Amino acid sequence: MILLKNKMTAHQLHPEAWVDSYADYLFNYAVSRVSDSEVAKDLVQDTFFAGLKSAKNYKGEAAERTWLIAILKRKVIDHYRKINSNKGKSEVRMSYRTNREGEGSWMEEQVADPFSSFENDAIENEELGMALQGCIAKLPKKQSLVFNMKTIQGMSTEDICKELQINPSNLWVMIHRARTALMGCLNQNWFKR
Repeated sequence: MILLKNKMTAHQLHPEAWVDSYADYLFNYAVSRVSDSEVAKDLVQDTFFAGLKSAKNYKGEAAERTWLIAILKRKVIDHYRKINSNKGKSEVRMSYRTNREGEGSWMEEQVADPFSSFENDAIENEELGMALQGCIAKLPKKQSLVFNMKTIQGMSTEDICKELQINPSNLWVMIHRARTALMGCLNQNWFKR
């Protein structure tokens, strides 16, 4: 009788209703994590595809929306892993605004090109490095630690979370806050000089 009761209360998937039922909720969740509506749309679409592919593994232990959010969380983490793995350890992905033209791009687009033939490029790169180190020193201790471990030392999310006893969501919040603070600091102390 108990087994039958559990089967009756188990959740079922209804993929045909996902877009109507969950797209807005998933989009709002994603855009709050990645701050880019196009990326958020792609992540939601990837979530629906992953859900369809793994539907046969759905055990009904969680509500459909909860299950989709769990998939989306992994997609967001994968998105940030991809961004960080595509760049060198010293390059940092940050959002910035310049003259209200909209979202910025990679920080290195705004700094000296290390392969340029101009004589002062090495000096500018060294000054930028010192400015960046000064900005990192101004971060709260834990943000600075997490930023250094992930971005400069290239440690994996899993290793950092184990060492600091935090979860991946906390890690990514700290990294996002550190990057935002660093970009603000660099805008004040480097780009506007």
